[in-house]
Amino acid sequence: MAQQSPPDTTPRLSDLIEPTTRRGFLANASVLSFAIPGLGAAIAACSPGDGGKADTASTAPAAAATGQAGAGPTLHNPDSRLDTALMKGGHPSSSGAGAAPGNVAFHRFDPTLPPLGPSNLKLHWHTKQVPIRISEDTVVAGWTFEGDTPGPIVHCKVGDTVDFTLTNDVEIPHSMDFHAAQVNPKEAFRSVAKGQSVTFTFKPKWAGAFMYHCGTSPVLMHIGSGMFGAIIVSPKEPLPPAKEFVLVQNELYLADAVNGIRAYDYQKMLATFPDLVVFNGRPNQYMKDPIKVKLGDRVRFYVVNMGPTHACNFHVVGEQFDTVYLAAPPASAIHGVQTWAVAPGGGMIFELLCDVAGEFPFVNHGFGHGQKGGIGILEVES
Repeated sequence: MAQQSPPDTTPRLSDLIEPTTRRGFLANASVLSFAIPGLGAAIAACSPGDGGKADTASTAPAAAATGQAGAGPTLHNPDSRLDTALMKGGHPSSSGAGAAPGNVAFHRFDPTLPPLGPSNLKLHWHTKQVPIRISEDTVVAGWTFEGDTPGPIVHCKVGDTVDFTLTNDVEIPHSMDFHAAQVNPKEAFRSVAKGQSVTFTFKPKWAGAFMYHCGTSPVLMHIGSGMFGAIIVSPKEPLPPAKEFVLVQNELYLADAVNGIRAYDYQKMLATFPDLVVFNGRPNQYMKDPIKVKLGDRVRFYVVNMGPTHACNFHVVGEQFDTVYLAAPPASAIHGVQTWAVAPGGGMIFELLCDVAGEFPFVNHGFGHGQKGGIGILEVES
């Protein structure tokens, strides 16, 4: 008697997509790779003999755990011995965010560029390990600056003074690397242990869209677990008036859920095959709640690519960019651009005049990534 084949449980395209509207088709198509995993999650970083539970890095050396702000051992990047000592099984896990996922509410990340503040900007941030709901059914164990991924959008101008202090509130050492700064990284970007702080000052020399991130070893794990954000440096002479938005692209490499929370997976990061590729930390958030402007508005997108590995091939469907700044505006402009790649760790500025009403998808046009969540809608209202 012939053996009966097991039922095919693979989701069908027709079950996932109801192409009644263009927006609905694009939103559903972008979750296909998340709904149909390839070979399952890679092995998360686990400690020996822990029964498969992810390491929460609770074994920090006493010297790090009891250090006072501004005191204690100096941790050097990217080969800190203390960082390595915290990696059970070879690498840390982002698990242990410490809250029931049912109590974690979703919030849309506001992409609006905040207004310029004082010319002497004082920032005191804390590292926090918190759960973040990125969609209705997914909560991730985030490593963060100030409790969210991305971290706060910083806006200053060329020549401003930025006084920055980072205080580490968690067990694993962390640090801060501003791509807009010109400082000695061994001193300014050094790692600090729990309870310690690092302070440095810089004056941005160039205008543009820049990344900031944790630079503690392994940098891939810290960026990949959510410790990044954007600093926008305006030129001394303002650019033409526009509706200005910040889009931070990043890749998510996720382990299977434990108690409803998905840790970030270092082995997947090394394999460079992301589960999701998103703008501002959440897949499809600007499909469900579009960025809205008026007919006749000039729109300026500051696109910063956190990576950690792949490019952002930025494109707006149904439009062209009349101006793209390759480097410090306004001297580096090119015109009449359809798509341009923003490298990991880079940032560029894209402008268009909204002279046609409608709904315009903005995407990573590397659609293997764009359909994993790197998509949104620019809605131009008449």
